[in-house]
Amino acid sequence: MDSATAKSSDVVWHKAEVTSEERAKLKKQKPVVLWYTGLSGSGKSTVANAVDKMLFEQGRHTYVLDGDNVRHGLNNDLGFSDIDRIENIRRIGEVAKLFVDAGLIVSTAFISPFLADREMVKALLSEGQFIEVYIDTPLEVCESRDPKGLYKKARAGEIKHFTGIDSAYEAPIKADIHVETANKDVKDCAIQIVEFLAHNKYI
Repeated sequence: MDSATAKSSDVVWHKAEVTSEERAKLKKQKPVVLWYTGLSGSGKSTVANAVDKMLFEQGRHTYVLDGDNVRHGLNNDLGFSDIDRIENIRRIGEVAKLFVDAGLIVSTAFISPFLADREMVKALLSEGQFIEVYIDTPLEVCESRDPKGLYKKARAGEIKHFTGIDSAYEAPIKADIHVETANKDVKDCAIQIVEFLAHNKYI
């Protein structure tokens, strides 16, 4: 018996005594994944953290999974090839699913450039538990910000497979929330998202 066969036959899912519905009821909120997607430098992490702070101040139970932070630990074995990017998103999708099961509103700030990968994560969750938030910022604006100097390195050929330069970004076809950061400040972007959650009775 190989390891894959052993895993499929020997690993059993154990049901928790406390249901996800009970956890959500205790927290007085509807758990969900806010999946922020956009180019590097678009403002994903900045907006996600602004939303998180607003929700925290309202007494909501939340957490932010940031792309760079996750690569320091959980995904520190992955590079930036297409295969590694797919695995990066798959792992985050599974972690986000656990956060939702715990009753939290979880924000994920990842470039997640491929439509198929975002759909893969959405398929892991129940109806209404995945909100795609498109942080729509023009490439030239992202490049002018370049807070980490990554675009400069990519243009110089020092970084390969960089989204927007030599690796494709597939923009959402119909995002649940479309945020144009070039025309709004961070606070207004965050308010737009929090108001969506309130209008749709997540909070």
